[in-house]
Formats: sequence, C-alpha cells, structure tokens
Amino acid sequence: MQGILLILGENGLQMQSCEKHRNQKDCFLCRQETKETDKRRSTMKKKFAGAVAAAVLAAAVTGCSGSADTAKETKETAAQTQAETDAQASESADAAEEKSDLAGTEITVMVPDWGNPGEELLAQFTEETGISVVMNEVSWDDIRDKVSIAAVGGKAAADVIEVDWSWVGEMNSAGWLEPIEMSEEDMADMPSMETFMIDGQILAVPYANDYRIAYYNKEHFAQAGIDKAPETWDEVYEAMKAIKEQGITEYPYAMPMNADESATTSMMWMAFARNGVVFNDDNTLNEESVLDALTFENQMVQEGYTDPAIKTATGMDVYRKITSGEASFMVGPTKFVRFSSDPNECSVVGDVVPIMLPGKDKTAAQTMPLPEAIGVSSFSENKEAAMEFVKWYSSPETQKALYTANGSIPTRNSVLEALIEDGTITNPGAMLDMAKLIKSPFPNGVPDYYAEMSNTIFNNINRMVLGEQTPEEAFAAMNEKVNELAK
Repeated sequence: MQGILLILGENGLQMQSCEKHRNQKDCFLCRQETKETDKRRSTMKKKFAGAVAAAVLAAAVTGCSGSADTAKETKETAAQTQAETDAQASESADAAEEKSDLAGTEITVMVPDWGNPGEELLAQFTEETGISVVMNEVSWDDIRDKVSIAAVGGKAAADVIEVDWSWVGEMNSAGWLEPIEMSEEDMADMPSMETFMIDGQILAVPYANDYRIAYYNKEHFAQAGIDKAPETWDEVYEAMKAIKEQGITEYPYAMPMNADESATTSMMWMAFARNGVVFNDDNTLNEESVLDALTFENQMVQEGYTDPAIKTATGMDVYRKITSGEASFMVGPTKFVRFSSDPNECSVVGDVVPIMLPGKDKTAAQTMPLPEAIGVSSFSENKEAAMEFVKWYSSPETQKALYTANGSIPTRNSVLEALIEDGTITNPGAMLDMAKLIKSPFPNGVPDYYAEMSNTIFNNINRMVLGEQTPEEAFAAMNEKVNELAK
C-alpha cells in the first residue's frame, strides 16, 4: 500500500477543459448558456427599473402638492431604492447564473450509513442548487480501500468521499484530496477543522464531531464521601482508590488498553490533557509527556483499578462500563453524552455526568478531536458541484438536521450551543466548554504514516499493561519506530 501511495502522489490531478460538457472551454453549449443567462439578467433589471420609475413618478406628483423638502427627500429615497434594486437584481442574476451552471449535474457521495443525510435533506439541496446526489453508503472499514483502488486507475471512487481524521495525512500525500476554501468565520466555528489542515490547506470539512470528554458517576463518588468532580489526575487517582477500598465498585477506572487504535488515541489524549503536548515540532514523540502518560496508565492497571478484561476488550466495550454502572470514571467519546441519558443505552441514567477533562494541576486546557469529515476527490470530474455539496453539508442548518436524523455531534460550536439551549441535547454537562478547547495534537498535521505509527504505539502499550515491559521500555520501543518514520 505504501508503494501505491507514492506512485499516486506523483501522478498529479486529472482535469478537463470543460467539466460540464467534456469539451473545449469555448464550446457551443457554454456560449448558449451564457447568452440565456444574459437575457434573464437583462429582463430582471428591466422589471426592477420599471418599478423604480413608477415609484419616482408618484413621488414627483406628491412633491408638487407638498413642500420642497419633502420632494427632495422623496427623490433621494427613490434614488437609494433604485441603487438597492439594481444591486439585488445583479445578485439575483448572478445566483441564477451560478445555479444554471450547475443545474443538471449529478454527483456521487461515499459515506458510512451514519453520514447519509436522508432523502428529504438531499431533495432540499437539489432544489437549492439544481445538483442531484447519488448516495453510496459503504462500510467505514471499506471506504479507504475503495478510494485507493479507484485512484490506482486515476478514477474517483465518488466525487465526495468520507475522510476520517486518521486518513487525512495519507490521502494528502497520495494526492487524493482537492483543497477546499472555507471562510475564517467557518473555521472559528469549527475548531476540529484544524485536524484536516496540512501546510495551511483545508483538505476536508468535519461533519461529525468526536472529542474527548470525561464522565464520572456522581453516585459512586458521593458514596465514597467525595462531593465534587475531579479536576486533576491526582484527584482521579485518589477517588479511584477510595471507591475501590470502600467496595463501591471493584474496577472504578475504564480506559482502552487492547492492541488496537483505541489504545493509541487514549495514550495521546492522556499526554495532551496532562501536559499539553504529544509530539515535538519535528513530529517525534515528546518523551517527558508520553512517558508521564504511560506511567499513569500502568499505575492504574498494576494497582487494580482497571478490569483485567480491558486488556483484550474493544474500545467500545470499555467505554460502556460507565453506562453499565461498573466504572466510576472514564474519558471517552462525545456520543456518550447522549448515551448517558438514554435508558436503552444506560442503566444508571442520572448518575453519569459529563465533566471537564482533568489536567495536571487543574482542568485541561485542550482536548483531542477525533472527527469525521467529507472531502472532494482530486479525480472528480464535478469538483465545483462537489464543493457546493461539502459547504451545504457542513452548514449550520444541515448540521442541526443531521443531529436530529442520526445523532451526529455538530462540528460547529454555534449549532452545538443552540441544541443545548433548546433542550435537544440533555445532560450536556461540560460538553460545550470542552468543545471550545478542541485542538489538534499534531503540530504539522496528521502524518501520512499515522497508521504504521499507531500500530507500533498500541502494541507496546498492550505489552506494557500485560506486564511484559515497563513504561520506559514501552516508550523506547515506540520512540525508535516513530523517529524512523518521522525522518
């Protein structure tokens, strides 16, 4: 796969002179559409001009029977109205022209089932833009392979494709993604977009947010005589010790430690929360921070605060220990805010509270995002229409509808805040406050060797918690590999 990626990265992009008609830029159909657009613009301006002329005539008659000042004011108002009308006519004509350019275009979109906005929303998009959409639901695990296979032949698996945060570096190096332009306002509203930026370019726009937030069982803490949520990792440790010693629950701390991706991301957010750094500026591991995180993690295991079964359990099975009432504290996915209020998902509804991520001396100043996004294939023959879809899909209105339809956590903080304020999201706790602290731990963007790096990290973490090596030995092993990859 790595060899294929390098070949793909050297091929460049495939472009057509006239993407719509697949002909030369100065094709007959393009000229005809331009003429039709000019006619519409001219007709619209004439209608508005006629309306303004009538208004000016009425104002003049009124001026003869009134004062000179009134007549002057009326003329000025008419002039201002004419200017505004002309501007509106021009904007309307431009919008009509833009829509006519894209009307009839058909694009394909490849996302997992949870990314499908549904027929009703897609119909609205088509009504607004004239662009029709063919949704291609594909298993998340299969999407990257399909994109890769299509790219080998210089083809787009779809015009718009799913881009997981962990894929963006690889897809960028392979030349599979077209840069996307977004406004500064959009970027400020979607802090997780930073994850999809490399060398100052936006390569995908996030639609489903996931960032790390802490959860604690307030009833367990209360039974142990602790009347507030922990704000530091020392407080977490003392609480876990008290809860276990008092027999409230046998294994109060939950954290993924199996040899899979969830162990890698858990170590990363732990280091990021405790010390504010995971990687150095040259993409190598920050030894002090990472070793600190590994040491804490190993301590929780060796002192018996974690269930031995989590050493081989999936990340989701570990996270569900907080909603089953088995665990007293965990850091996990944002969607557990919703799960903790759902009787079908949680057996201790009302006890689990989302709180700020603990830090070294106070609550953490940042949290790690793990969002999903959509991007435009560099092999697409319908890039302009695909860009329109991406911007519509990430708009405030669509994000709100997506949450209602499938529970996707909005990547726009403005939308998240609105859903919390109107009561759509219940038991939010520190959800919004943590969303405002989203920051990428990668100083130069997600690297194209992330998958290989992650494999090394989670295998060494797993060996550590199984007692096969010390935190120092685990760090040394993963550090050697990361240094090799980062060269």
